[in-house]
Amino acid sequence: MKVLVIGRGGQVARALVRRAPEGVAVETLSRPELDLAALRDADALVAVRRPDVVINAAAYTAVDAAESDADAARAVNAQGAEAVAAAAARLGAPVIQVSTDYVFAGDKGAPYVESDPVGPTGVYGRTKLEGERLVAAANSSAVIVRTAWVYDAHGKNFVRTMLRLAGQRPELSVVSDQQGCPTFADDLADALFAIARAPKPGVVHCAGAGETTWAGFAEAIMALAAERGGPSAKVQPIPTSAYPTPAKRPANSRLNCAKLQGEYGVAMRPWRAALADCVDEIAAGGWRVG
Repeated sequence: MKVLVIGRGGQVARALVRRAPEGVAVETLSRPELDLAALRDADALVAVRRPDVVINAAAYTAVDAAESDADAARAVNAQGAEAVAAAAARLGAPVIQVSTDYVFAGDKGAPYVESDPVGPTGVYGRTKLEGERLVAAANSSAVIVRTAWVYDAHGKNFVRTMLRLAGQRPELSVVSDQQGCPTFADDLADALFAIARAPKPGVVHCAGAGETTWAGFAEAIMALAAERGGPSAKVQPIPTSAYPTPAKRPANSRLNCAKLQGEYGVAMRPWRAALADCVDEIAAGGWRVG
């Protein structure tokens, strides 16, 4: 099977390259060859590679910056995603579109299921939701995979940021009233390959098993790092109101992943076990998180 991954430098794209199973050839396509914001040559660039499945892991993910740069966010997250989906459709190939918990308002008192009403509260979530709808309309075989709180041993993410700050400060203030399901990029990549083998059109949720808050996530990172001789700091829980940001974050980002297990046989690992693997990898690299 040949899988074309849109995106190259992001966490999910890198994990897809690393985690490609035997018998799966992965090729990446990103800037400067394909600029989703400019929509140049999407058809030709996808067609020449003739993939069996396209996974779009590229996105405008600067949540706060999107509030003042809506056109750029929409160009990538909505219009660019539509162009990729349409190019795949013309080849008869399904597209797997990676989406986000930010399509929800975050006011539900339980984990979100795929059929729950959407209601994004910011530009990032609105453009990702528009992308979901455009992708589904452009490619009848599209699978929308919503995930949340993605982290990796590389790049820019919450885990590495906490470890970097722990090397600079004795105490870290972290929001404690937002709930979610931390998702290791490697586990997400494995799930995406499972979906790619027999894609079923529609929406499916994919996030780490279990739930926590950002403060609870940070405490787990600090504990694991301390056990391994790495940087650690005391976590001071604070309310969202004490850490204002341009974009409103969902208070509830929990995703129910029962459909993923039922339709694809994929049970996501408990987030603490996955986090331990990630911290082990960072430790093996000498705690280089700057």
